Amino acid sequence: MSQTTAQRIRSWIVPIGIIAIAGLLITLVVLQVRGGSAPSGGAEPPEGPDLSFVETRDPADVQAAGPVDAPVALVVYSDYQCPFCAKWSNDTLPTMLEYADRGDLRIEWRDVNQYGADSERGARAAHAAGMQGKFWEFHDALFPGGEHLSPEQLSEESLVALAGELGLDAEAFRTDLTSPATLQLVQRYAAAGQQLGVSGTPTFVLGGEPIVGAQPESVFVETFERALANAG
Repeated sequence: MSQTTAQRIRSWIVPIGIIAIAGLLITLVVLQVRGGSAPSGGAEPPEGPDLSFVETRDPADVQAAGPVDAPVALVVYSDYQCPFCAKWSNDTLPTMLEYADRGDLRIEWRDVNQYGADSERGARAAHAAGMQGKFWEFHDALFPGGEHLSPEQLSEESLVALAGELGLDAEAFRTDLTSPATLQLVQRYAAAGQQLGVSGTPTFVLGGEPIVGAQPESVFVETFERALANAG
């Protein structure tokens, strides 16, 4: 078994209390690994559960792009200390945002914060920026050039300074960054991802199908195009 295959299989762990759901997810991931990348040319995807229930489609979600009623949705489980998440954000996210801009895709960003307090602080900061309508700009600043920031750069003072550099109201940003409401929301998003079985980042649900790891852009394009055709 190759290292890549082993990493894909290890990226789904079965949390206590959700064995049935996670078991279905693992089955689908195994099918995906055996078959290589996502099917192309209009081929049918592997049979498995429809995971579109993870989409919230919340109009008030400040960590989303694209119309609430877009025909296809992409839920991203990420971490602001994850190098592969940074790479995916640099290499593939721009194409996904183009689909969102044209109205065909809804993107919802969820951080699982598996690297601890620095990751969680980054997630709180991105949400605080989103409350001023700047989630994606701040997200890009947290993953500059496809790299993640250092723990020192994710300190509260550094994040507030970054908000000021991006033209945000720094004091309002600090208030939202440190508010119990922001912490509660970020922790709820993380718990939802962990309960689904996500233990490795990045992990995705695109058109109801799981994609594990920062796979090539072509995998996401093919999966999106198939989901869009099926939605039509």
